[in-house]
Amino acid sequence: MNHPGLHLPLGPLMLDVVGTALTEDDRRRLRHPLVGGVILFKRNYESPEQIAALTREIHALRSPHLLIGVDHEGGRVQRFRAGFTPIPPMRRLGEVWDEHPQRARLLAKDAGYIMGAELRAVGVDFSFTPVLDLDYGASGVIGDRAFHRKPQAVVELAHALMLGLHEAGMNAVGKHFPGHGYIAADSHLEIPVDERPLEDLEFADLIPFRQMIDWGLAAIMPAHVIYPKVDDKPAGFSRRWLQDILRGRLGFEGVIFSDDLAMEGASVAGGALERARAALEAGCDMALMCNRPELADELLARLQWPLAPVSLVRLARMHGRPHPPSRVALHESTRYTKAVHHLAGLGPVDAELAFNDPSNTCGKN
Repeated sequence: MNHPGLHLPLGPLMLDVVGTALTEDDRRRLRHPLVGGVILFKRNYESPEQIAALTREIHALRSPHLLIGVDHEGGRVQRFRAGFTPIPPMRRLGEVWDEHPQRARLLAKDAGYIMGAELRAVGVDFSFTPVLDLDYGASGVIGDRAFHRKPQAVVELAHALMLGLHEAGMNAVGKHFPGHGYIAADSHLEIPVDERPLEDLEFADLIPFRQMIDWGLAAIMPAHVIYPKVDDKPAGFSRRWLQDILRGRLGFEGVIFSDDLAMEGASVAGGALERARAALEAGCDMALMCNRPELADELLARLQWPLAPVSLVRLARMHGRPHPPSRVALHESTRYTKAVHHLAGLGPVDAELAFNDPSNTCGKN
């Protein structure tokens, strides 16, 4: 068994932890060579001080430290409440863009800065944001998480949000490649099928991904959606999508994170081991297994997958950059207080809507 702080390269799996502090089972899993990251949920959060202590403990286990990510998009999907600024749903920024594009871009950058700075101040490396899906009005699970129906609006606002995250010391993760907004089915609960040909996707849903890649997007999460006119496998298990199109045609050189392998949309690949292998063989650098500790243990016991050097380099870029020395220093900074003031001009965020919707990367709070 490895000891805390032992030098150990990052592995290809991202797992969750049970509660607000690490258990012995958590430590055992996180010290395993196959693990490279931890995703946090609402159940892991009590206060800024508690979450900072948890991230410190996770980071102390290994060197280089495990990546820590969270679904913190704003609106319905914001894991940490008390002590964090409520971020409006991204559709609200899209509505501003319709009337005042420049104001909307500034607000998106402020939103990204606030999200990034508050998360970095408690030791989180990155958030799984922004959503680059188009809002066709069909998908309940995407809905107001999307900026807009128009690709150009999504491009401009997502880019501004990414610039805000970068300013705060955090990279962005675009999702859900190549687009989850067109169909009503929820991949947390079923296997969605999008019958559109590649040409239709290229002139709509793929536009934000292509442009964000050109602007340096660090990471992408593919959808558990089947596009049968392109491939018979969900995008996250498809070499056609991840290697030929994303890496080849679009020239993406960043991290590919799988969506949660415990979701129903991943079931077409088989059991836990088959799902992980399928995702990694298709081209994912890191595979997520959430909320199923028994499946996580199965993977740790049976999966064999040494990360390629290029994946290690990509993942190293997801470590958060230096952040304010304390939350107090952040809250006293002019940049932060102005950003919070600007965002407050959009009006109050409905707390029930913002914090109690189950929609998220891994399907649970």
